[in-house]
Amino acid sequence: MAQTVKLITTLKRALKSHGLAYSDVAKQLNLSHASVKRLFSEHRLSLERLDIICQMMELEISDLVVMMNNDTRMLLTELSLEQEQQIVADSALLLVTVCVLNHWTMPHLMKNFNFTEPQCIRYLALLDNLKLIDLLPGNRIKLRVASNFKWHDNGPIQQFFQQKLAADFFNTQFTEQQEKLIVINGMLSQEATAIFHRKLLQLAREFDELNSEEATLPLEQRRGTTAILAMRSWKYGLFEEFRK
Repeated sequence: MAQTVKLITTLKRALKSHGLAYSDVAKQLNLSHASVKRLFSEHRLSLERLDIICQMMELEISDLVVMMNNDTRMLLTELSLEQEQQIVADSALLLVTVCVLNHWTMPHLMKNFNFTEPQCIRYLALLDNLKLIDLLPGNRIKLRVASNFKWHDNGPIQQFFQQKLAADFFNTQFTEQQEKLIVINGMLSQEATAIFHRKLLQLAREFDELNSEEATLPLEQRRGTTAILAMRSWKYGLFEEFRK
């Protein structure tokens, strides 16, 4: 029962962090507000209902369990827009941020980039102030981000990568061993589109899990890898003159 209480408590915190209320859950479960409130207070959520609620936040039940087993402090799922802007305004800080989120240490940063020790400490202290990391004695780094941490959709950092790096990213034939480009198109219903969205999110989670699992490998055995998962309703501009 203690584990159930902890899981429901974590669920309530997750709903709050996503801006969702009992009324939103009631609508999704087709129940009254009072019924939902009672289910939470009595800790009587079935796995089916728990799964539906997790889907509202684009989470899996396993993600919720990971959140429950993390530190009692609520780990970050995102920064504010102002904090993202602070990072993107300093290219060196952005570089350090991306590296740290990929489990680099301060010696890794100093070995691979022209950063002095005081510079590294200054950037890491900024990330500590943003609550992305804990800067520990000996300049060790402890990440404070949740497994579903992400940048804001169309936020400062996402816009930076789209505007500055998209052309460079696609400037290849995608023929090397670790490269792959797949372009598919078709006509999907709203229901099928929703299903495929969930599969894309699950694939992204699997990428994050692999990234976390391999964080213990020496840096020399890991290579920077970027995957772009994109899906949209799109009309090719070349055919615009033929459209009615």
